[in-house]
Amino acid sequence: MKKIIVALDGLKLSQSSVQTAVAITAREKAHLVGVFLDDFTHNSFSIATAMESKDLEIRMDKDKQIRDNAVKEFESACQAGGINFTVRRDKSFALPDLLRESIYADLLIISAEETFTRFDEAPPTRFVRDLLSEVQCPVLIAPLQWQPLEKTVMLYDGAPSSVYAIKMFTGILPETNKLPATIITVRGDENSHVPENQLMKEFMKRHHPSAEYAVLQGDAEHAILEHLLKSDSRTLVVLGAYQRTSVSRWFKASMADMLMKSIPCALFIAHNK
Repeated sequence: MKKIIVALDGLKLSQSSVQTAVAITAREKAHLVGVFLDDFTHNSFSIATAMESKDLEIRMDKDKQIRDNAVKEFESACQAGGINFTVRRDKSFALPDLLRESIYADLLIISAEETFTRFDEAPPTRFVRDLLSEVQCPVLIAPLQWQPLEKTVMLYDGAPSSVYAIKMFTGILPETNKLPATIITVRGDENSHVPENQLMKEFMKRHHPSAEYAVLQGDAEHAILEHLLKSDSRTLVVLGAYQRTSVSRWFKASMADMLMKSIPCALFIAHNK
């Protein structure tokens, strides 16, 4: 039985993350751990303002109640979905806690909008970018609005990271892998074959024999984005990402960053370090 974890902020509970996690866990007959990152530095209010207004204790109690209610809501969703689940509430710093949790998980589910602060950010947030650069298991970025998955798209460029992501996806989510799949490659020449054509098709024949292939032409980022803009949240995109150093990512965003900003699809991201 696979172990899936879902990262949740009890002060701003992501309904899409909960729905995605419950649906994926049920499909895969896995075990779900709801990791509530109750970071002691994260409040719904400004500490300075609360100190000035002398109602810090009241606001703290209200935050605790909101977090407790979020846990109950998660438990109810899991029970309604008929899945095996556990709740864990980590109370230290959110990012180190989640990175530690990821060492002992097969898959981590999180929303691209998670900040674990009281402030909102456009996806992908700084928290998500930092998480993806250091995470120790594959990550499924929940769509902004959950819908049952109907198909998968696997991005393949001939690099080991793209093959590794497909390996991880087919091994960790074998039931989801039964959905109709398309392998997308982008070529900058007139070649209509995928890179390492024979080896790749031999590999996919064992992992998803009915997968179709689409060879696009032009610049990779533009061609892939144009193709995926036709998709909705019923599509799951599989890709390798986040192999660059933290310095180089200042200068060139990864494909995953671009897709999180631009499309409503769920993303399965894995990288071999």
